[in-house]
Amino acid sequence: MKVLETERLTLRLQTTDDAEFILELVNDPSWLRYIGDRGLRTVEDACAYIVNGPVRMYEQFGFCLYLVERKEDQLPIGICGLVKRASLKDVDIGFAFLPKYWGKGYAYEAASAVMAYGKDTLGLNRIVAITTQDNHASARLLEKIGLKFERFIQLPNDPEELRLFAFNVST
Repeated sequence: MKVLETERLTLRLQTTDDAEFILELVNDPSWLRYIGDRGLRTVEDACAYIVNGPVRMYEQFGFCLYLVERKEDQLPIGICGLVKRASLKDVDIGFAFLPKYWGKGYAYEAASAVMAYGKDTLGLNRIVAITTQDNHASARLLEKIGLKFERFIQLPNDPEELRLFAFNVST
């Protein structure tokens, strides 16, 4: 199901048909470095991840990480969307794209659409994001879409101190 559309992209709900792409994405070295190993090694693992992650989140909250496809060829290039983590008070925006699609403006286009959707459609007054301290490219993108560095935080069961960025509608 299509959720958002931009000039070049479609953001839609993930399905188990996307398992091979998700398996490739979550095992990409950049994902492993900046997001972490999710332990997905098979297409079956990826199917379970989709059902228990994005599908369940959408059913519970009405948003999730969407699959990002190019309109021109319906090629999946990444994910982008909103997440409600038990460890964070606020909804956060997340994104990840295969490296061969970096530097083409796709992440900015998708993240801008997700931010507008969160504010205008879902009525969120605050949207946050977290990054590792060395993920400078994601930090630049977060600032470009209107979030500002707020503070360092530590999530439960994560030894690394992360950067928390925030967007507040009132500011």
